[in-house]
Amino acid sequence: MTTDSTNTVFGREQVRRARIAVAAVFTVHGAVTGSFATRVPWIQDHASVSAGQLGLALAFPAIGASLSMPLAGRISHRFGARTALRGLLVLWTLALVLPALAPNLVTLCAALFVYGATAGMSDVAMNALGVEVENRLDKSIMSGLHGMWSVGALIGSAAGTVAAHLGTDARLHHTLAALVLTALGLIACQGVLDLRSEADEEPPPRFTLPPKSALVIGAVGFCAVFAEGASLDWSAVYLKDIMGSSAGLAAASTTAFALTMAVARIAGDKVVDRFGAVRTVRAGGVLATAGGLLVVLAPDAALAMCGFGLLGLGVAVVVPLAFAAAGRSGPNPSQAIAGVATITYTSGLIAPSAIGSLAEATSLVVSFGLVTALAFGLVLGAGVLRGADRTPTGGGVPGPSPAKAGTPT
Repeated sequence: MTTDSTNTVFGREQVRRARIAVAAVFTVHGAVTGSFATRVPWIQDHASVSAGQLGLALAFPAIGASLSMPLAGRISHRFGARTALRGLLVLWTLALVLPALAPNLVTLCAALFVYGATAGMSDVAMNALGVEVENRLDKSIMSGLHGMWSVGALIGSAAGTVAAHLGTDARLHHTLAALVLTALGLIACQGVLDLRSEADEEPPPRFTLPPKSALVIGAVGFCAVFAEGASLDWSAVYLKDIMGSSAGLAAASTTAFALTMAVARIAGDKVVDRFGAVRTVRAGGVLATAGGLLVVLAPDAALAMCGFGLLGLGVAVVVPLAFAAAGRSGPNPSQAIAGVATITYTSGLIAPSAIGSLAEATSLVVSFGLVTALAFGLVLGAGVLRGADRTPTGGGVPGPSPAKAGTPT
């Protein structure tokens, strides 16, 4: 048996069911991202924006998320983890509709601001509950949860690939997807733990400086998430503009990337247990670097797609391991995890904008040269994640307050 911060008793079976529910929430969240990513070329054409302007617009999710993420802990503190997650997830699924409605750059920036704000808050809330369940089960599940996020991204991108191939208007596609995902998200939220803060507990602070250890670990996470964010949002554009691929094939590159991410993350916990965090990340860095080189040097679309797949395989488990290492890096795990979370989440949201800006000044090929260089950074920096290897404790460990925990995908 285990308890939350208000001494409510949860049975072991209830916690196991909560793990399934949180996994389903991760899947829904990922499906929204996958649905959006595959239709970025359509949205770009509809809004009549250049690559540089698209890069500018894609900076607005980062702005929205950065401003809104601190609110997630306060919302959970006030309403409880389950209610907060339910409300924030609904806002996120419905925000999927907004970018496709934008007719120009200004409205696209506004839509993506809301898209990013709802993404950040719901992401923090669901990861907070993931951390809670992991602590109560006393075994690693975060890589698997992130794997389910990638499964969701794969499902969303696969549906988007079909929609793009059929020439479906993204406004219709995203409206239908948002309605389905909202319903599924509400069902999934019913099974998560209903954790509540103590009545006299202070709400979480709006801002705290991360410890130095978190900055070092976060730098490795930054490299991985930059490569992930760049590939997820720009792979379809790369295939269409650089390789001259059809809209359907271009969207399929995002699906290939999401597929390798999903497979690697689902298998990640077992791989790390066998080989250790450092060797796993170092090998992943080699694969990601090879994938980046293949994207940059590929003479045809098929090889470029293989390159995106290797990139996804190589960076997949880095973020969960960065969070685990941060949690064991000092006397204040929550502060360290929050610091790493901020760095990695910001990286994922600024990557698309940075790629677009560099592409405007040079080309997309040069942009993915930068991605390749950052992927090689995983090989060089893997040693800082040594603390991510789990040490068996032999029993359950009470989790942190749901208002304080939280790590982004």
